[in-house]
Amino acid sequence: MGFFSRLKESLTKARGGMTQRVDELVRETRKIDDDFYDELEDILILSDCGVKATTRMIDELKERVHRDRITDAADARNVLKQIMVEEMDIPRPPLKWPMVMLIVGVNGVGKTTTIGKLALRFQAIGRTVMLAAGDTFRAAASEQLTVWAQRARVPIVKHEEGADPAAVVYDAIQSAKANGADLLLVDTAGRLHNKKNLMDELEKIRRVVERDFPEADMRCILVLDATTGQNGLAQARAFKEVCEVGGIILTKLDGTAKGGIALAIRQELAVPVWYIGVGEGIDDLQPFEARSFINALFGDEEQQGG
Repeated sequence: MGFFSRLKESLTKARGGMTQRVDELVRETRKIDDDFYDELEDILILSDCGVKATTRMIDELKERVHRDRITDAADARNVLKQIMVEEMDIPRPPLKWPMVMLIVGVNGVGKTTTIGKLALRFQAIGRTVMLAAGDTFRAAASEQLTVWAQRARVPIVKHEEGADPAAVVYDAIQSAKANGADLLLVDTAGRLHNKKNLMDELEKIRRVVERDFPEADMRCILVLDATTGQNGLAQARAFKEVCEVGGIILTKLDGTAKGGIALAIRQELAVPVWYIGVGEGIDDLQPFEARSFINALFGDEEQQGG
């Protein structure tokens, strides 16, 4: 099964929550009027698209429907899809090597698993990868990361529990430079309840990278669990305060009936979604492509072009 087919299958819950209701509205609509827009707005908000993103999309839909003299609700649905693609389609910046990815996110979102899958993905394209167990406060965090390091057959740098995360990163940088690693993936603590400590910790790590690995392209990548809905949006806001988020990895999209959270997060952070996770398999973490995602979300066939 190709990734688009798996993506489409994985978003079954989300289609039942949002696009099925959109399609019912389209079938029942005799006239595109204020009632149509109001109901569509309710559907999008209830699907966790967020008020900001929903308002933007509805306003844009009204403008295009009026401009193009659209009277068929099915045509309006297609216009809405195109608007969603445009909302989500922020190109991921080109990858530069060497690179340091600081992987951030609260505990439980799938950070460790995501790091392991990223290691395997970059290995598959010929990059040399190293892991740094920078979450030294959560019990067994480094052990879990070690399992993934063994699975991916990549080296890992770790210290004892409670050690200074910046010291772990310093040692990992020295090892990465000595071994010519292309990518250093750094696990970080997810203690968002104490933002001041987390901010200080991430700032210290950032300074170490800038001082000791200035040639590396450093990116802060936020992992969010799609099933947490608006709580995930709150996490996104909080992490944007503590670090310069350069990209999003959205996990567990196969487990949510509210796929609109991807649009809400995109609107809130104005940064690209880099990868999406749609299952537990190693190959179920894939680069995000806006048109494929929206087509799958609506249950439509993959299409090329506009």
